[in-house]
Amino acid sequence: MGKETYLARQPIVDAEHNLFGYELLFRQSMASVAAQITSQLQAGVEVIGSTLCIGPDWLLQGKLAFINLDEATLMSDFVCLLPPHHVVYEILETVPVSPVLIARIHELRQMGYRFALDDFVCLDEYRPLLPMVDFVKLDVLEQHPEKTVEIIAHIRLGFSGQFIAEKVESREMFELCRSCGIQYFQGYYFARPENLASKTIQPGQLAVLELMNKVRTCEDLGEIEELLRRNAALTLRLLRYANSAASGLQQQVHTVRQALTLTGLQTLYRWLALLLVTANSTPTRALAARTAVTRGRICELLGQSRLSRDAQDELFITGLFSLAEPLMEISLARLLDYLPMPEPIVQALVHQAGPYAPFLKLAEASERNDFEQIARYAGDIDSSPEEVNLAQLQSLAWTEALTAESSPQAA
Repeated sequence: MGKETYLARQPIVDAEHNLFGYELLFRQSMASVAAQITSQLQAGVEVIGSTLCIGPDWLLQGKLAFINLDEATLMSDFVCLLPPHHVVYEILETVPVSPVLIARIHELRQMGYRFALDDFVCLDEYRPLLPMVDFVKLDVLEQHPEKTVEIIAHIRLGFSGQFIAEKVESREMFELCRSCGIQYFQGYYFARPENLASKTIQPGQLAVLELMNKVRTCEDLGEIEELLRRNAALTLRLLRYANSAASGLQQQVHTVRQALTLTGLQTLYRWLALLLVTANSTPTRALAARTAVTRGRICELLGQSRLSRDAQDELFITGLFSLAEPLMEISLARLLDYLPMPEPIVQALVHQAGPYAPFLKLAEASERNDFEQIARYAGDIDSSPEEVNLAQLQSLAWTEALTAESSPQAA
């Protein structure tokens, strides 16, 4: 089962109100309007983990992520999980300045990470950090505007980076900050934090998705073989499947390379898709998994006399992934972020349009025994209710032969 992941993001904009980045904020639930933090370490780790689970590319759309760090999180290995080009780590004002902290910032900067000083105040102890950070954030709500002007003038003596004004809540404050030379702005005047939630894609699912993407875009068996070698469970299941497929041959399949050569990339992709949807089904989801497999098979069978072999495989994927949301507990949009698919599949799944849509609608109508819709969509693909009924019976028999353990082998 997927774990629900929460965080909030608040835009950071430039002087022209163009999006520059987001501050990512810890949240306990979708209803939270502010963080209830009992542990800064937990909050920092949760934000990093949620960013990874939701996906930096989708979450940030090419912009920067500003993430608050306390001392413990900064010293931990968790900070190295996010790609450096996406991230600016904000050093909280509660972090004590020490030789150990300075050494850690140097280390992370060499890895490509950037830093900001959060809620900066003019204390001499923070001055050694100024040459090491790229941004200084100023809380302009908590102090008089004249104090903000004074701080900026003071900081500029040893700082060559850029300023971000936080908690800008009026046009007057925005104009004042801009006239002081502040480059970036954040606050309710522009946007309130937006709460986000996403089901976490589990590690086993991620491994399968990574392989599926590699199979789609790469014909180098060596690269695919290397990915499989890192996952013992997948390797064992592939060898079992390959030996089942080679049961008529005299020689057993003993290596990943032999299995890949025997199955071929097209069949491997199909096997992975089936594994992704049906693996580890709980009893309550077993029926949905069987329905997804049957639906994919009906679509494929109805395409056999009408479309190419490649299109038939894509029809199978279309039917299979039409139930991905309840089975994987993530939105279809999120799945497509992780696993881009051919346009006809996307059209059918997302827009109920395109060349594969009538096949999918026909399979769904068959499940409901909706004879009026069966007749309608059968006409769309130049089929007949009798052919559809035969395809449904064949699909049910094919699915019946599958078990939770052997289902990938039947693909």
